[in-house]
Amino acid sequence: MLNKIIDNLVPAILGKEKEFTKGSIRRAIFMLSVPMILEMIMESLFAVVDIYFVGQISTDAVATVGVTESVITLVYAMAIGISMAATAMVGRRIGENDREGAAVAAVQAIILGIGVSIVLGTLGFLYAEEMLRLMGLNEQLIAENASYTRIIFSTNIAITLLFLLNAVFRGAGDASLAMWALWIANGLNMILDPLFIFGYGPFPEMGIAGAAIATSIGRGVGVAFQLFILFRGMSIIRIMRRHLKIQWNIIKRLFEVSLGGAGQHVIASASWIFLMRIIAIFGEDVLAGYTIAIRVIIFCILPSWGMSNATATLVGQNLGAKQPERAEKSVWLAAFYNVTFLLSLSICIFIFAPSVIALFTSDAQVIESGILCLRIICAGYIFFAYGMVVSQAFNGAGDTATPTWMNFICFWVLETPLAYLFAVVLDWGPSGVYWSIAISESALAFIAVYLFRKGRWKQTSI
Repeated sequence: MLNKIIDNLVPAILGKEKEFTKGSIRRAIFMLSVPMILEMIMESLFAVVDIYFVGQISTDAVATVGVTESVITLVYAMAIGISMAATAMVGRRIGENDREGAAVAAVQAIILGIGVSIVLGTLGFLYAEEMLRLMGLNEQLIAENASYTRIIFSTNIAITLLFLLNAVFRGAGDASLAMWALWIANGLNMILDPLFIFGYGPFPEMGIAGAAIATSIGRGVGVAFQLFILFRGMSIIRIMRRHLKIQWNIIKRLFEVSLGGAGQHVIASASWIFLMRIIAIFGEDVLAGYTIAIRVIIFCILPSWGMSNATATLVGQNLGAKQPERAEKSVWLAAFYNVTFLLSLSICIFIFAPSVIALFTSDAQVIESGILCLRIICAGYIFFAYGMVVSQAFNGAGDTATPTWMNFICFWVLETPLAYLFAVVLDWGPSGVYWSIAISESALAFIAVYLFRKGRWKQTSI
């Protein structure tokens, strides 16, 4: 068994497998999941390394990064929605063996993404301080750290296109190219982080602003790599000069589907912002501990998102190939693998939480807050494993509306009221917020499985 895995590992990393609508489903999941998991590991590794370097500046800097990320995730919602639509449309065209249609869809998604990023970047640059103020940061923190928020927003086009073009690669089944793009972007980012933050060698010491500049440069280089691949024909999709024109009917359909994807992230992100606002009530040490714990959770759970993204590709391509039964079987098999992984992970996190949080800070109160957050949230991992895979299956089919309603019910009807009730009304403190997260994520999984079994996603057109 181990030898078989090793034999398939290198072809998966190099992207040798291109056909996912026939043959072994287990092999298809493996060949897509490995590069996607490695892609997500790099993304999560960057998040942890970034917060490590920022943590050397001050606890206030960590808190600022946490608040900025909460807000910018909301702003990126539309771009992420476009990415979901691009994966679904490109995957469907590839399943239909229509590479020309896939290239056209990719270009229209890029045009839409650039337009959205320009609008959102302008607003974020102009109102960075106001957003931090709304999130509860005091005037001193805003004055010292608003530059980070402003730079991240003004260069958001690089991050938007990095996400979007990787979504195109994944929809086409070129998961290994998405992996290499992110490794290049975030690898360079991690190298530049300490240079710009602390001013090593010829680099100026820029503090927290340096972290934002490193992110922008690293991801900009990643986008350049992606465009080179697409225009040189080194992917399943090749963009030609004839594709470089606006086709409003395709943009309209992408926009319609992306609204559901954006809705999912707006709802989820707005909920996280509300939770962050409640956490801020309990002081900056608790806020910093929460920020570190969430980074650790992202590090642990993003490999599962890699598997979930693989499921979206399989669903899209197999629906395009008129094989809905194969698409459904792929989802259940991937969900089983994800449950196995997250169950093992939750046990490890619970046991080693103190050592993990202590890697990022020596502040006793921050460590205590981070440990509590990790141990409570990981209690919902088992159920969340199913929710992740099944939600992405809907998105891969182009049915972004169903996960949107699921998110609304679980995050706003359930999670946010519970967080306020437990933390403030019942005076549980920060643990009340953490329990609300575990409960709502578990509820999301049950609802997702129920709706998926009804099978309406099989009739979605895109």
